[in-house]
Amino acid sequence: MTLPSTPRRAASVALGASLAIACTVFAADRSDSGSVMGNADTALTIYSSALPGAIPADFYRPVPGGSVPSASSVPGYAMVRQDRDVSLSTGRSTLRFNDVAGLIDPTTVKFTVPANPAVRVLEQNFQFDLVSTAKLMLRYLDKPITVERNVGSGTNSVTGTLLSAGDGVVLRSGDGSIHALNGYSAVTFPELPGGLITQPTLVWELNSPVSGTQRARVSYQTGGITWWADYNAVFSEGRDANNGLLDLSAWVSVINQSGASYPEARLKLVAGEVNRVVQPQQVRMYARAKANLAEAADGGFAEKAFDEFHLYTLGRRTTLPNNSTKQIELFEQTRQIPAKRLLIYDALGAQEFGSPMTERDPGIIAGAKVASFVEFRNAAASGLGIPLPAGRVRVARLDAADGSLEFIGEDAIGHTPKDETVRLKLGNAFDVVGERRQVDFTVNSAAHWMEEEIEIKLRNHKSQPVEVQVKEPLYRWSNWKLLSPSDDFQKDSARLIHFNVTVPKDGERVIRYRVHYSW
Repeated sequence: MTLPSTPRRAASVALGASLAIACTVFAADRSDSGSVMGNADTALTIYSSALPGAIPADFYRPVPGGSVPSASSVPGYAMVRQDRDVSLSTGRSTLRFNDVAGLIDPTTVKFTVPANPAVRVLEQNFQFDLVSTAKLMLRYLDKPITVERNVGSGTNSVTGTLLSAGDGVVLRSGDGSIHALNGYSAVTFPELPGGLITQPTLVWELNSPVSGTQRARVSYQTGGITWWADYNAVFSEGRDANNGLLDLSAWVSVINQSGASYPEARLKLVAGEVNRVVQPQQVRMYARAKANLAEAADGGFAEKAFDEFHLYTLGRRTTLPNNSTKQIELFEQTRQIPAKRLLIYDALGAQEFGSPMTERDPGIIAGAKVASFVEFRNAAASGLGIPLPAGRVRVARLDAADGSLEFIGEDAIGHTPKDETVRLKLGNAFDVVGERRQVDFTVNSAAHWMEEEIEIKLRNHKSQPVEVQVKEPLYRWSNWKLLSPSDDFQKDSARLIHFNVTVPKDGERVIRYRVHYSW
């Protein structure tokens, strides 16, 4: 509902078929000794507390008929800085800003006049008693209003003193008769009651030694705004089925539901985990992009280290309307990154017990699925060598039959420094399956030892051989020794090993090992 600011006039607005009241009212006269002028310069620094890839589509494209998340649940915040020309009077004066974000944190507001630091803020107030139908009706109890009703093809109106607005509208007309009205179409109020405002407003009581036009700076923190990174990757097979190349590009998405628009703003994004005294908000979002960002001639993002974080500054101004989502390229596509396909058989997953597990059957069901991954090295030799932002990575592959890109999986990554490996899970292999079974188990509780023999079968139904990594948690106890394993293994941690094996095309590979536990 838009509320024009013409003083002391009355107007009404027609309603649809609902019990809510729609109306238009007008603001009262306002006289301040200070005034805000034009020529605003806005800058935003946006932080995010979103889990990578965890932003639901409802935040930026509400599902028809579905519930729209509240702006206060948007996982992020921003620092807003605005430089504006203001007209000040010598001595004490009052100054109002009435186009601030609706989700402002008033405890973070700061007002300064950089050219005249002697301008003092005596008081600052955040006024948010916004006009609404319910508040107007409460303010007009025992006061006259006019209610219009649809009658046939026309309308009639009833004017009287408002006695109640809880269940319909109850009026007492001039002749003393009582009217209980439902199904009204509009309500007319004579004026906007004192104390109600149409926009969230910051009000300062100032003491200034100078008068005239001054350049003031206002900064504050607001919720309802966040950002995250999305990656698009295209995988192409290389010299064999286990190796290939990856083309990678990245975009930044910004959601603004803060209650304010930011035209032609200077934009910065902060990457890192910035501590705040708030309720736990899971993991913060991070950001970074390509090595040539600092030299982005097209006004793209430039990156630099900032304290313990990374700061990304857009080299051009951008407009962030309220209730909108904007996407900006984070870095241009990096091509031909060496990548490797991985198949991992992890039949049991992470398992660990605080005491020796001596039961023959611990009740853990072994899976048969072999997971499919693609991984690459975030190194300069690969064309990257940069800290990558946390975000969601969508992977596609070219179908040579018709030249189309087909989606093959997605995964989320955390903040990844340079020279680290990125591993993306794409799904489960269709033509490669695993089978794990216990062949033998012996326990001697008196002597404090037990032995278990395991057999793992991998079957490959593809027309080419594949490499599979087999993960085995030695969960029964931390003191163990492998006896005569069929294949070489590597120790990943105190209770985890893995085997790297090649499974022939249309063939089977068997791994066996016996493990001795003691305590």
